Amino acid sequence: MSNADQSDASSAYSPSEMLPEPLPDAPMPIVASWLAEATARGDQPNPNAMTLATIDADGTPSARVVLCKGLEPGPGYVVFYTNYEGRKGRALTANARASVVFHWDHQDRQVRIEGRVTRSPASESDAYFATRPWESKIGAWASAQSEPIASRAALLERVERTMARFGLEARTLQAGDRSVRVPRPAHWGGWRLWAARVELWVGGPGRVHDRAAWTRTLTGEGDEGYAGGAWSSTRLSP
Repeated sequence: MSNADQSDASSAYSPSEMLPEPLPDAPMPIVASWLAEATARGDQPNPNAMTLATIDADGTPSARVVLCKGLEPGPGYVVFYTNYEGRKGRALTANARASVVFHWDHQDRQVRIEGRVTRSPASESDAYFATRPWESKIGAWASAQSEPIASRAALLERVERTMARFGLEARTLQAGDRSVRVPRPAHWGGWRLWAARVELWVGGPGRVHDRAAWTRTLTGEGDEGYAGGAWSSTRLSP
């Protein structure tokens, strides 16, 4: 039997707790709970990892893994940080729509969130940047994300020049020290993805999975974000 046949015949999915019946009014509290549970279990590296999909000005899709650094169930958004001038930053600026996927193998759970993005307030980005290890702070300054570079050595030279700019010497610093003061570069900061559609998936025996989707209307409020209308929900066939 081929690997594909074995996969099709498998009933290895453990019967995780199914979605509530009736479905709750809002999905984001469940997302927050699932993320907290995945983090507490400690059996999956980077439980806050999510695949971020974007579409650029030419309509070209692109996806990559980023880390969720904030989740606000009330207003309904997730937060991630990146270089605003890199490929994904340019795509999000040109087309302020995106989607993310969380997948937790050990719990047979998946979350899909689709919606619109806004930049996080500068004060929020400043506060998060201040908590990063000094190596990451320097890297944010030294790397022109997504731009071609001659060699690895050239990148390391940029790192050394950046350290000198801020009066830092690696030999005098402890690895991972978060107290080293380096200001946040203007080209780096947070994004908020405001959920307009959320789909939750729970693996079930015999591949009779449990799926449900929630949708709402987002009312634009400029750079301040969005106000969300009431959620509507439905179960979906697996």
